[in-house]
Amino acid sequence: MFTAIVSAETLRTTLDSVSVLVDECKIHLTEAGLEIRAVDPANVGMVDLDLESAAFESYEADGGIIGVDLSRLEDIAGMADAGQLIQLELDEETRKLHIHIDGLEYTLALIDPDSIRQEPDLPDLDLPARIIIEGRDIDRAVRAADMVSDHIALGVDLEAEHFYVDAEGDTDDVHLELEAPDLIQLELGDAHSLFSLDYLKDMNKAIPADGEVEVELGEEFPVKLHFDIAEGLGNVTYMLAPRIQSE
Repeated sequence: MFTAIVSAETLRTTLDSVSVLVDECKIHLTEAGLEIRAVDPANVGMVDLDLESAAFESYEADGGIIGVDLSRLEDIAGMADAGQLIQLELDEETRKLHIHIDGLEYTLALIDPDSIRQEPDLPDLDLPARIIIEGRDIDRAVRAADMVSDHIALGVDLEAEHFYVDAEGDTDDVHLELEAPDLIQLELGDAHSLFSLDYLKDMNKAIPADGEVEVELGEEFPVKLHFDIAEGLGNVTYMLAPRIQSE
């Protein structure tokens, strides 16, 4: 059983956070809320999302998993105006999701969860550096790096005590330094890793500019990005594998 009423903004934010990496996913309908974990086909980027039942106007579920085509569900959610509510109801016999938006009714065929790529395990990484930064500064760094390169380096300078972003192109370079006063929080540790900018650009689309982002970094380790959605009633974690630099 699953029935819920949710604001269009909350549903779109949730779907957008996942669809930047994958086209389809499994949604776990727990009593406490929704859970989604997925990895892109190249095993480079991963998303782990939780949305509490309190983020909904009403929510009732008794467990189970559904598979959804994210682009189709996003298209339907996109029909709702800002501030409108979306009603979701699962028909367990037909395995279809009924969606109501202000008099409009859609019936969405679901995907067999067993046919969707297996969900990844979330690695337990103890990364030495931790930075809490405003989303707009992530956006500024990504856009600047995109002007010169298709890779981006994130790291911490222990001596200078700052977080930095580097991008090196064929002719032009970008370097950004953010010291402790420019950041919400900085925990120093050995950290420098190179990442694909394409993936970080996609993740950046879902990161709220006015929100806080927790960044965990190490030496040639994946980066973990954590941020809240739905006014703190949901959380998204992205993990991005590094490009190992040859000597």
